[in-house]
Amino acid sequence: MLGYLGRALSLEFSAVQLYTAQARLVSGWGLLKDAERLAAEAKEEMEHIERIIARMLSVGVAPSASQLRPVRLGTQLAELVLVAIEFEQELVRFYSEAVSYCQTTPYSNDTLFFQQLLQEELNHSHELGQWYTQLTAPTAADNRRSYYR
Repeated sequence: MLGYLGRALSLEFSAVQLYTAQARLVSGWGLLKDAERLAAEAKEEMEHIERIIARMLSVGVAPSASQLRPVRLGTQLAELVLVAIEFEQELVRFYSEAVSYCQTTPYSNDTLFFQQLLQEELNHSHELGQWYTQLTAPTAADNRRSYYR
């Protein structure tokens, strides 16, 4: 279970890094509302980090994120949202695996901990999917053009 906590910490820090970079990039494009939305995603992921660190400390382990993922950017908002969806889907797969593993252990609190994170990531993924659908609708052509120069 400790390995899953360490990996979760690394993935969540990577998510914060991704959303923060995307928010700053989109802000530079003048899309302030979208930048705020991405910044809010970063804050939600930071809440996950705080919970993971608290969990690690409660079992006597010092938190240590081992490796951050490189940030993938794009040239348009829809592309950035798609990158975020792909990352959220990776988090969903990871937390699903963690839940499955924890169900084989006698510690139901670990299962519940990862189930809560899994549900929140499923919600994030769904919300991002809806946003992507809105951005790629024919009426959202201005959100598909290239902003990055």
